[in-house]
Amino acid sequence: MPGFGDSAFIILLALLLFGPKKLPVLARQLGKLMGDFRRASNEFRTQMEEELRISEQAERQKQIAALEASAPPTPPLDLPATAEPHTPPEPPAFATADSAADTPAVTDNAIAPDMVAPEPPPSDSPSPPLPIATVGDVSMMPPATGLPIPKTASTSTTTHDTELETETLHG
Repeated sequence: MPGFGDSAFIILLALLLFGPKKLPVLARQLGKLMGDFRRASNEFRTQMEEELRISEQAERQKQIAALEASAPPTPPLDLPATAEPHTPPEPPAFATADSAADTPAVTDNAIAPDMVAPEPPPSDSPSPPLPIATVGDVSMMPPATGLPIPKTASTSTTTHDTELETETLHG
């Protein structure tokens, strides 16, 4: 790789050969040629990679076809010949105006006794939330409920102390 002295000599020689007016034009042309060369080499490289990828894919397809050909054929499923196709159930019969008078009216308060859900026993202290997931010693807890937390004596003195600190700091 040329050092600083070699680069300076090449620049000085180009300045003497081409002159100060023609040197920027030649530098622009050289830059464009280098850009075109890089673009062409990148395009060539991508085409080669694409061809390589296509050939590898075709090779894999051949391997899969060879494996399928060497695998024993699966036996066909034996379905009984006398099996009847599934028939849908009969549609429900809806009540008509004549039959509605014969049936007793259902009120909103009429609930079958076996349909009532049992109520949980009342508890004085709320149970702590269970973790959502546990991995090793780490447990992921559910997000907070957003319910207000009752203030305790320690939190009220802490907020009072911080108010005094901010008052003394600000004047």
